[in-house]
Amino acid sequence: MGVQVTEVQKALKGANYPASRDELVERARSNGADGDVVDALRGMDAGTFDSPADVMKAVQGALGDD
Repeated sequence: MGVQVTEVQKALKGANYPASRDELVERARSNGADGDVVDALRGMDAGTFDSPADVMKAVQGALGDD
């Protein structure tokens, strides 16, 4: 069972790009994201993400069907 796109977007509200994986994980935690969302972000390859679209591509495997 994966996380939903809207959950990831909500978790990353206020994130500044470019951002590292660790910065995005911390943003999600500070926004109160649930463990599944944090785990999906933590599972991305280390690196810099230039936009929310880059993040969504990186977590695609963890996303649900909606």
